[in-house]
Amino acid sequence: MSKIKEFFGIDISKDVFDVVDASDKHHQFKNDPSGFKEFSKLLSEKSHCVMEATGSYYQGLATWLYDSSIIVSVVNPLSVKRFIQMRLKTSKTDKLDAQMIRMYGESEQPKLWNPPSKLIIEATELHKLIELLVRQRAGLKNRLHALESKGITRSLVLTSVRRQIRNLSNEIGDLELKLESVIKEYEPDLLTRLCSIPGVGKRTAIYLIVLTQGFEKFESSRQLISYFGLNPIIRESGSSVRGKSRISKTGDNQVRKLLFMCAFTACEHNKTCREIYQRLTAKGKSKKLALIAVANKLLKQSLAIAKSGLYYDENYRSVNVYLG
Repeated sequence: MSKIKEFFGIDISKDVFDVVDASDKHHQFKNDPSGFKEFSKLLSEKSHCVMEATGSYYQGLATWLYDSSIIVSVVNPLSVKRFIQMRLKTSKTDKLDAQMIRMYGESEQPKLWNPPSKLIIEATELHKLIELLVRQRAGLKNRLHALESKGITRSLVLTSVRRQIRNLSNEIGDLELKLESVIKEYEPDLLTRLCSIPGVGKRTAIYLIVLTQGFEKFESSRQLISYFGLNPIIRESGSSVRGKSRISKTGDNQVRKLLFMCAFTACEHNKTCREIYQRLTAKGKSKKLALIAVANKLLKQSLAIAKSGLYYDENYRSVNVYLG
């Protein structure tokens, strides 16, 4: 990394991407192969391109740069946001964003990006589609409840809503089976080992593998817990501000719900989780807070299982680096 001198900050959107080069000059290119080729004229073997993980817009350029043997880093937008806030920047334009991303790269020396495998890309797209259909079904269920609460028992609208809910449920079921088959091809052993943790079901294990890319993106449980939004946010300042602590709720909401449900089972069948729950409730903590702590413990156990290559053993103490 010490030999790399030319950082390029890239702010990317659907149609174009803005670049601020090592000399602080601004450029703009189309977000397509023709724009990639034009951009490549600015690059050399010393170039290090840094961009945010913005939806799916970054993937085409990041993959193209990787295939062209150009060093590229894809960073969490929240990290860049915090970096900008620390410098008290209030203006926001594509040019300024690209400039700050370049400065972030120079300051933080982010790790290099490697493209995910085709299987994990397929699994991720399946997961996104399932989540979309689940939200649509939830909306239809709310509509059905509203109709039934009005005393409507027979109507064309009621029949149509019920039919669409049924069709969506069937489609979701088919897609979840396809997702399971992809994960069994991608990480069959990891899936089996995660399911050996008491409280972690197959569906939760599959979603964890998809969203963490087989846990390759994480080195500590703190990172993992923060990624799924189960890390506590404490609001205290001086003697006047004493806000309630809460979890951040960033990341995938569906996985948080699944982990919360898994926590109920883990409190009965997972020795360590049961001890955590009992200890916290005995201290007068709320059951909800105790269940969140159990969900965090399940994430810690999942990471330890993924990194160690071992199956769950209630008498085995995992390596501290994974539980930190």
